[in-house]
Amino acid sequence: MKARVHVMLKDGVLDPQGEAVRHALGTLGFSGVEGVRQGKVIELDLAETDAEAARVTVGEMCEKLLANTVIESYRVEIV
Repeated sequence: MKARVHVMLKDGVLDPQGEAVRHALGTLGFSGVEGVRQGKVIELDLAETDAEAARVTVGEMCEKLLANTVIESYRVEIV
């Protein structure tokens, strides 16, 4: 079973990478971009066969390691 975790900075947290991408897009002529938020996607191959148990386990992984829950939010997708 695969799990995909989407991690993004929370609203209100400064995103310097996103701002750099927004600026670069403007330099390349894409002037309509008003904001960019950059995040990360983590894919996990799991031995678990029960989707709900996998979701719970991956949520625990996020809380302990994969996301800094002070400044980041995450979403778990079982695929």
